[in-house]
Amino acid sequence: MNRHYYGLILAGGRGTRFWPRSRKRSAKQVLNVVGERSLIQNTVERLGPVIPPERLWVLTNQHLRGAIVKQLPEIPQRQILAEPMQRNTAPAIGLAAHILQSVDKDAVMGVFPSDHVIGHGPIGHGAGKAAAYRNVVKAALKSANAGNLMVIGIEPRWPETGYGYVEFPRGSKPGAVARVKRFHEKPALAKAKRYLAAGNFYWNSGMFFWRCDALLDQLRQHLPKTATVLAALPAFGSRGFHQKLSRAFPLCENISIDFAVLEKSALVHGIPAADFGWNDVGSWNAVYELSARDECGNAIAAESICLEARNNFVDARGKLVALLGVSDLIVVDTADALLVASRDRAQQVGDVVKALERAKREDLL
Repeated sequence: MNRHYYGLILAGGRGTRFWPRSRKRSAKQVLNVVGERSLIQNTVERLGPVIPPERLWVLTNQHLRGAIVKQLPEIPQRQILAEPMQRNTAPAIGLAAHILQSVDKDAVMGVFPSDHVIGHGPIGHGAGKAAAYRNVVKAALKSANAGNLMVIGIEPRWPETGYGYVEFPRGSKPGAVARVKRFHEKPALAKAKRYLAAGNFYWNSGMFFWRCDALLDQLRQHLPKTATVLAALPAFGSRGFHQKLSRAFPLCENISIDFAVLEKSALVHGIPAADFGWNDVGSWNAVYELSARDECGNAIAAESICLEARNNFVDARGKLVALLGVSDLIVVDTADALLVASRDRAQQVGDVVKALERAKREDLL
């Protein structure tokens, strides 16, 4: 382990597509939607051989900080921070870089989503894939230490329209560092099929690596207003830091690190990585795909009786589930709400949350 390697885990999202289990105080990242441990606990565990918990930092929100502190006792509490308000990934990452630079002038930071799955599939965890993932992380950190801004691209397994893509030069060797030609937004299906056939377009994993001083320099060039706000903060741990942060952070621009820096910088490189079982677990249907299923394709987290029922996902714990003559459904049961949806509409579950917000049903949010 390099003592200058640090990890930032981004854990501020609400996970609205996982309603009704995902709520403001129990969002997707702290739920055990895949396996026995929560998604953020698995994130910390798989990073351990590369970046130990004492060098991990978490950025979340006020609603979730308490739950994350409880779930991650191995991370010092002072390193689990609640953002004063959501301001997208550029200010969040810039804040972490500012803090780490004040702690260690040679800090190299990896940025990791809190709610992704690595090395997992219908047949369970894959130790080999998790090891392959860590090897890619090590290579990305090494290249970042040399001054590059690094991104991990994931070899696409199908023509996905819900992910952004990273374009590498033709002939780039899988697993080796290559210059990024261009970032592409989520494509229509026809374009996604062309990306898959081309062979040099990879899914954007949302995992990034850089020296903190290099990232702060790029922010000064490409997002000067936010860079100036963050630079005015005192050193982390100094008196009044949190009070000053609460006043300054809302002044930062609401923009992603992709738009703010990566699509403009000449320093961006990446690793086109072979499949190591990555999944961003973006919907209940993704959980279905990752779950063990019976001979009729049903994934049910309960005792069940299935008669002429196929390809359903049911999360209804503590009770018998009986399915009769239904197919391709998502059913999620909690103490105060029940979701029933078609599997092909899983990405739209967030619309239910929007409807609840309009109805001012805070009790269900």
